[in-house]
Amino acid sequence: MQVTCLRENLSRGLANVSRAVAVRATLPVTQNVLLEGDNGQLKLTATNTEISISTWIGAQIEGEGAVTVPARMFTDFVNSLPGQTVNIEFKNEPVGVIVTCDKFNGTINGIAAEEFPPIPTVDGGSSVKIPADALRGALERVVFAAATDDSRPVLTGVKVELIENNFTLAAADGFRLAVETGKLGSSVESEVGVIVPAKTLAEVERLLADGSSSVELSVDSSGRSAKFRLDTSEIVTALVQGTFPDYAKLIPTSYGTKATVNLSSMVQATRAASIFARDGSGIIRVIVSPGDTGGTVKVISRAEEVGSNENELDATVEGEETKVAFNSKFLMDVLNVMKGEDVDLETTTPSSPGVFRSAKHDGYTHVVMPMFVQW
Repeated sequence: MQVTCLRENLSRGLANVSRAVAVRATLPVTQNVLLEGDNGQLKLTATNTEISISTWIGAQIEGEGAVTVPARMFTDFVNSLPGQTVNIEFKNEPVGVIVTCDKFNGTINGIAAEEFPPIPTVDGGSSVKIPADALRGALERVVFAAATDDSRPVLTGVKVELIENNFTLAAADGFRLAVETGKLGSSVESEVGVIVPAKTLAEVERLLADGSSSVELSVDSSGRSAKFRLDTSEIVTALVQGTFPDYAKLIPTSYGTKATVNLSSMVQATRAASIFARDGSGIIRVIVSPGDTGGTVKVISRAEEVGSNENELDATVEGEETKVAFNSKFLMDVLNVMKGEDVDLETTTPSSPGVFRSAKHDGYTHVVMPMFVQW
């Protein structure tokens, strides 16, 4: 088989699938990328057996064939080529490809396509379309809150719920909880509740930068795998098995104090306080005070032997004076994903969680557990 395509497109396609290439593999072929013709396009596929990413690029294809070649070597070589057009010739003896671009050419040996792990088919279950912009924004604000260690595997995933014409994403790591609800492109016939690995959703978010208009999410009837279909890419992933915590019970239903403060000012104050918090167990204290003309929010951090920092911000405050302490990283993380002019902080006592909301993100709620400190 002969393939001719633009080097830029090939390079972008390889970058899309590269994150699914196995780093350390007992099965050597999973360190390869599968090249094959598919309806007049070149299809690239990589898998580490837990997640598979495929992408399609425009190409001129003569003949039929499929081959796998080492992903890292192939990608690095393609990125080093000088011209605009790349020619790839598949060869059978030995298995591999001959890559030609201008006066550069390279021969890369590979492994037969038959040895590449089969990609699971996802069918028999629910399928629904989600507007790309809504999903990408929700992923940006939710996925980072998932746990990164495997001590509780279920928390390394994001709970995805589809009910009627709404979707909900929820992630928690035991110290914080992020939840966002948005609208689907169409209604689902039956309710769906699955746990998708956070790493998979991070890849979906990355691939959505290609300008896809919508994402089709399919879940197989057994609830063990799911597929995300974008305009030119596709991700198939194993689902996390287990019971996700009842996150709705973790969101306070009322508050004693609500402070509305300028978001950019809050980010700046928190960033300054984080410098001192590095030497002070990562603790940032927040004191909310009502006033005759509105109120204030003080952002305070102390490092015993180094110094301290106090930043006062104007705010609109409802309720009584209150104080609460947060981990500086968790506070900075949630502020960094917020957009809009203002951010709302709802709390009740120093031992109550803080709830962050924004009028810009109507369906978004972020809960951060407090740190217990001596005031």
